[in-house]
Amino acid sequence: MIGNANKIVWDLPHVFRFRGQSVRFGTFGSGQALVFVHGTPFSSAVWRRIAPHFASNRSVYLFDLLGYGQSEMRDGQDVSLGVQNDLFAALLMHWQIEAPDVVAHDIGGATALRTHLLNGADFTSLTLIDPVAIAPWGSPFVQHVRRFEEAFGSLPAYIHEAILAAYVGGATFQPLSRESLEPYCAPWQSEIGKAAFYRQIAQMDQCFTDEIADRIPAIRCPVSLLWGQEDQWIPIERGRKLASLVPHARFHTVPRAGHLVQDDAPEAIVAELKNFLS
Repeated sequence: MIGNANKIVWDLPHVFRFRGQSVRFGTFGSGQALVFVHGTPFSSAVWRRIAPHFASNRSVYLFDLLGYGQSEMRDGQDVSLGVQNDLFAALLMHWQIEAPDVVAHDIGGATALRTHLLNGADFTSLTLIDPVAIAPWGSPFVQHVRRFEEAFGSLPAYIHEAILAAYVGGATFQPLSRESLEPYCAPWQSEIGKAAFYRQIAQMDQCFTDEIADRIPAIRCPVSLLWGQEDQWIPIERGRKLASLVPHARFHTVPRAGHLVQDDAPEAIVAELKNFLS
């Protein structure tokens, strides 16, 4: 699934049809199921430095959320948090796996929580990395795009690309190299991708996390929380509050890491996962 060291090639070879739309996924390895769920504005490529470490004794599953990465993008598409949990539940049924270990980041965290708490999916464990889970959330940029989606969608390509690079670049503590930035920005750079980028931001709505807020203490599996100490998107205080709501949750801060711990400190995620899953 990964190309040479000079250019990242992240291929999801399989297609799942969900409500008439194409969702791309990949799987490798063998053993107990381990599912990775990405956040926004990223794709499953965010796990490229982490997932391969578990292929020797795990069946690893990765997919791109509806409207993200290699999955279908189209006008008028519902890509909100209100649909992503139904997609995840449908994928678990399609894969015929019960009670997987799940690792989720950002809105992937909200998706995993909604799938568990609303769709009734059982997990053996849940690892949450800087998740969108409790209010308030949504940066000033997100709020601005929600008000003016149409204006942003008609921006010239060079302006859009500059905004995109600045936005994604703000997710890390360490500056992202051009090579690291490319897989995150590439899906959003075509005309279809540009519209999809602003569409998914415009559909971010706190109501979808408010819907599960009171249910968080009812989580039915062990939970590990990792939080980048320098997260500028979702402050670490939000992580500590979430940890206080989850029964017996583990909580670890990751120094010198921002919201995108996968790039700032992938080794911290690998180490915690190997410890937690054992």
